[in-house]
Amino acid sequence: MKASADHSGRIGPWLVVAVCFLVLSLSFSARGSLALAMPTWQAEFGWSRSFLSGTAACAMLLMALIAPFAGNSVDRYGPRTLLCLGLGLLALAMFGVASVTDGSRSWLFILAFGVAGGSAFGIMAQHVVVAAIAMNFSRNRGLATGIATSGSTAGQLMLLPLLALLLQAGEWRSGYLGLSFLALACIPVAYIVLRPMQQRKEVLKGAALETPEKLGGKLWRMATSPAFQILFWTFFVCGFTTSGVIETHLLPYAAFCGFPPLPSATAYGLLSGINLAGMVLAGWLTDRLHRPLLLAGIYFARALCFLLLTYIGDSYSLLLTFAVLFGLFDYSTVPVTASLLASRLGIGMLGLSMGVLSAGHAVGGALGAYAGGWLFDRTGRYDALWFSSVSLALGAALLAASLKEDRRGRLTETAAA
Repeated sequence: MKASADHSGRIGPWLVVAVCFLVLSLSFSARGSLALAMPTWQAEFGWSRSFLSGTAACAMLLMALIAPFAGNSVDRYGPRTLLCLGLGLLALAMFGVASVTDGSRSWLFILAFGVAGGSAFGIMAQHVVVAAIAMNFSRNRGLATGIATSGSTAGQLMLLPLLALLLQAGEWRSGYLGLSFLALACIPVAYIVLRPMQQRKEVLKGAALETPEKLGGKLWRMATSPAFQILFWTFFVCGFTTSGVIETHLLPYAAFCGFPPLPSATAYGLLSGINLAGMVLAGWLTDRLHRPLLLAGIYFARALCFLLLTYIGDSYSLLLTFAVLFGLFDYSTVPVTASLLASRLGIGMLGLSMGVLSAGHAVGGALGAYAGGWLFDRTGRYDALWFSSVSLALGAALLAASLKEDRRGRLTETAAA
């Protein structure tokens, strides 16, 4: 694949990075808020943990359905319309959550968080951002991707502790109204900064994308690529262990261990802050190291972190230690995986291919979210969930290590292929 004209030195592409960073900050903060508010809603509305986990799973399944279509749309039309639509849906979803006044209105919560929120999360997602960055960068693409996608955790560093303060004061509805207002305020910013697709032709001109024009050809190319299959299943495990397990159940687990909402949210905020640095570092390393081994190392380290969770007990220092260590390897898979896809399938279908992977990520997340609630309701503990996560992460590490990369940094098929 020939390099496209380099635009990474201009201010415009870095403004795109900033907007994408902001969009993901809002989207992932809204997603993470469910775990923080779960004990409060259980007490106020009498909802079960299975019901709340099931709503999270519903949102993730909807994300899985939307992701490939959103990815294909960003490849064809650019990210402006998609991200503005996603921001509008997020504002509607957060307003709907704030409008729930009693436990009998569980249907409103499902529609707001599970349907409108799930739709917004499927659009305001990493696969759309990754494609937007690839359209604007040829050099330093890994670094730019790492910075933009680190918004997935950066917003949580500030917004979730603030929401925790409101929860402690009994004002959780104000927090969700604030998220709704922020999403609305970001729409004109995204519209101004993100250029229409026709203005991006200069960026992509000269890139030998070598991708089929028709959707069916693209899907066949992915289905017949052993490398894509490996990356799909590793990303499925990524979704199970991050979106499903940690985002949904770490804060309820902290509450189960006896930690109040604010210290728990502080630990999660620390995880998010370290996660930000981990994603930027992973993006920087992606441009320089053997990517399959880098990806395998991330999954292996993640497995070790889950072992640490089994020893938390009532030790807040161990909870903070877990937050630091897991934060390094939480979403650091994203820039590495995106880089491998871009070099294997081309920039011209990066949105679609990352969208399909994101669908797998969301299904894995839904399974992890529901499994955690189901296991806890039946055993009263999270140990089975932690050990399941260890096994899956080790399997993903082995899959990633089976990929090969030549000295030019381009992915080659495995020997088994």
